[in-house]
Amino acid sequence: MLENVRVRYAPSPTGEPHLGNIRTALFNWLFARHHGGSFIVRFEDTDRARYIPEALPNILETLRWLGLDWDEGPDSNDFESAGSYGPYIQSQRLQLYQDTVGTLLNNGYAYPCYCSPDRLKELRISQQKTKSMLGYDGHCRRLTTGEKQKLEKSGAPKVIRFRIPRQGSTLVQDLIRGQVVWENDLLDDFVLIKSDGFPTYHLAVVTDDHLMEISLVMRAEEWLPSTPRHLMIYDALGWRPPSFAHLPMILGSDRSKLSKRHGATSALSYKEQGYLSDAMFNFLALLGWSFDDKTELFSREELISAFSLERVAKAGAVFDQEKLSWMNGVYLRKLSVDEFITNLQPFLERPFKSGGLPDSIPRDLDRERLISIAPLIQERMKLLSQGIDLISLFLEENPAYSTKILLQKGMDVPTTCQVLISTRATLECVEPWNASELERAVRLLLEELDLNTGQLFGSIRAAVTGRVASPPLFETMDVLGREVCVVRLTQAINHLDSRDHLDEGM
Repeated sequence: MLENVRVRYAPSPTGEPHLGNIRTALFNWLFARHHGGSFIVRFEDTDRARYIPEALPNILETLRWLGLDWDEGPDSNDFESAGSYGPYIQSQRLQLYQDTVGTLLNNGYAYPCYCSPDRLKELRISQQKTKSMLGYDGHCRRLTTGEKQKLEKSGAPKVIRFRIPRQGSTLVQDLIRGQVVWENDLLDDFVLIKSDGFPTYHLAVVTDDHLMEISLVMRAEEWLPSTPRHLMIYDALGWRPPSFAHLPMILGSDRSKLSKRHGATSALSYKEQGYLSDAMFNFLALLGWSFDDKTELFSREELISAFSLERVAKAGAVFDQEKLSWMNGVYLRKLSVDEFITNLQPFLERPFKSGGLPDSIPRDLDRERLISIAPLIQERMKLLSQGIDLISLFLEENPAYSTKILLQKGMDVPTTCQVLISTRATLECVEPWNASELERAVRLLLEELDLNTGQLFGSIRAAVTGRVASPPLFETMDVLGREVCVVRLTQAINHLDSRDHLDEGM
């Protein structure tokens, strides 16, 4: 298995790529890169009823966002093959599946089934009533040659089913879970080719994995019960099967299978929220795999070097949203100021209705201005989207004042007005204008006004930012500049002097 490593990520384009699906891609990618092998991307699009065309580019976009480059697979533009084992889209490989099922029919391992949907529905209802094992009862398996010919001449719709051996058992040697045994008589004759001519997952995946020389199939544990069926197909065709490894399920905080009710599960939605690809890469790698019981932060190179199947757990991995946000904050703080601004810029350019800056703030922001602001907000963020509110206080012309915010505990409107007037006069004389001189001047004013720090600092913060919380006060005032601070203090004073605060029920 390790001499010529070829692993694949084979999603079905039926919707947005969810985290469990992408975690599978990441583990396969890490395994391939660790062993110097090939990582192949293949689309399994034979479920035409659920097929969504736009899912294909979304899946590839997610892989690119996480840096999961593929050695073979659909081309990024027109989805044509980029590798010598293509096509890499199943709907372009239909003749290959027909050839495989033809061999199985000729060798007696498959047979046509003419059972109507109504008969199959009645069979299922009957089995449920009698609490019998659910599954196909093998009715068409027992048809005579004459009966088959008659049904063929009538043009009756048909599927092709695999003929399960009625005796014995099938052993799955899983590299994560060890030996798993299925009794053959508990499996029904499953469909290989549907009535529309498209293969089922079982036939297509075996055919593709064999022809693409896949050495290891690493997939979600939900496919473990399908593995004995796949091994039977390999055996019937005389093909050597790949190795198998079934990854643990990703669970929500309540330890049920991760779903939409636990929050966003689409990988791209996390990109939209402001998670960095490096943080998501690191976090997903730890969902079901660990290096030890303490190390949590890894570079990509460290993960490639350390990754092994021996460290993949059998038990489900709990998705911890708080841990992901914490980790993203760590990665944000690791960025240089220039890198931080580059990552933040797309969020600042969004329209206001899409979560961007207020429409009153121009989108052609001066990069040098942003660089001066960055150190004040970078340390306080866990998500890039949080930068919108933090950075807007530096860019808006007229903060929206609330009397409730302006008035500190134990202070009334006249007192607050006088405090802000005194502060404005003090700031007009501060020289040079920097954080340390601003703090020195305001602390001297504190003694003159006989206020506590919470009252004075809170009043100034509310006046110059329009918020109860902000980056460090004096560093914020330093970046805002004297003129802006004085103007905002004046606006706050005018708000309290007017009847606006009375309209707020004060």
